[in-house]
Amino acid sequence: MSSLNIEIRPITPPDVPAIASLAREIWQASYPGIITQEQIDFMLEQRYGHERLYDDLEDLHKWLFQALCEGRRVGFAFAEIWKGEFKLDKLYIHPDVQRRGVGGQLIAHVAELARKQGYPCVVLQVNKRNVKAINSYMKYGFTVRETMVDDIGRGYVMDDFVMEKKL
Repeated sequence: MSSLNIEIRPITPPDVPAIASLAREIWQASYPGIITQEQIDFMLEQRYGHERLYDDLEDLHKWLFQALCEGRRVGFAFAEIWKGEFKLDKLYIHPDVQRRGVGGQLIAHVAELARKQGYPCVVLQVNKRNVKAINSYMKYGFTVRETMVDDIGRGYVMDDFVMEKKL
């Protein structure tokens, strides 16, 4: 499969409903078998509720990007300053176009933003059981730095690797 011609644009308020919908579609394709449906629903509401996304857009320490292919929204990436580091907080690609370079282009976009701001690396968290994502991040130069278990409420935890890519 060849790489796609991708346009990366900032997410704006009118894009919020479509981003929330795309997140749900991607999560439903990606997370069953890794976390429960109840945790999927909880985390989608917690992270992709419209109000949360509008708040994220107004936060000067967060950057939200979408990837479009021939006008179709196919993925997105959020970055933020987290504990003094530049974090790739979200990276999701529609299953139809995974493994075609969309994620790599979004990672490169975020890494360039981090580099311009003087950060030595980009960090991210990924579920330890999400082998497909872990392998993809390794392909783009990320290495596992540490493990982290984070209580996110309602009895749910994120059991993650923290990975980093040196710039």
